[in-house]
Amino acid sequence: MTKTMLPTMLSFSAPDLREQIEALLEGTALIGISTDGRAIAVDLDAECPHVLVCTATGGGTTVLRSLTAQFLHQGAHALVLDPRRISHLWAKGLPTVTHRGNVAGIHDALVGLGEELARRLDLTGTDLAAAPRLIVSMDRAHGTLRQLTRYWETFRGKNDPRTSPAVTALEAALWSGRAARVHVILDGTPATSLLGAAPHELFGTVVLARVSATTWQRLAPLTGPAPKPSKHRGRGHVIQDGEVHETQAVWMTDADVVTWLTDPDYPAN
Repeated sequence: MTKTMLPTMLSFSAPDLREQIEALLEGTALIGISTDGRAIAVDLDAECPHVLVCTATGGGTTVLRSLTAQFLHQGAHALVLDPRRISHLWAKGLPTVTHRGNVAGIHDALVGLGEELARRLDLTGTDLAAAPRLIVSMDRAHGTLRQLTRYWETFRGKNDPRTSPAVTALEAALWSGRAARVHVILDGTPATSLLGAAPHELFGTVVLARVSATTWQRLAPLTGPAPKPSKHRGRGHVIQDGEVHETQAVWMTDADVVTWLTDPDYPAN
């Protein structure tokens, strides 16, 4: 494979990049450009239309922001779960985004997601097609799911289920979301004990950067040994259909996202 020279940062404001992103088909978002020059994108209409991001550098937040923003630009709605409360400030105030930070708010939002999923699964034909895509973006998924489990234990009644209904709703969205135009983007490594299945069974696209060999084998077991990690900021590996693509991810700032989504005349440069 011949590698191309990629910039150390693939900024949204780079020449022609915004135009390339806006030319993508609805339901498709650009992750970045591979080192062999290919555009690497997520297709939500593909089988297993969810995304798992795991990086040791904090880059998962960047990928969540970029992908969620692109789908919002295409008309999707989003539920942004931000347990640090400051990682996705861009999401606050946007009319088609629900932003939740504290564990109680995240719990209630996911329970509401389960209800919305059930409602959508009852829709057919044009009614379902008219429903906007719903993107569920969860930052720091591993810790957040554990927090939700502990939170549920604080008030779970004797006859209530043992598993948090918020976790159950997220799992239902992963298994049934494609049929309801609901798509999940997780940052982190949620334990199989919480979601009940191996990650590669739930996520059609996996983005990994600077992870251990053990983590690579868990999240991308069919792709062979972990490749050597890149020292470039924003550089990682995207796994799709058993293929590994070394990729420079698109970088969008909070200001890029807010301006792009609220100002149709926002210039690319």
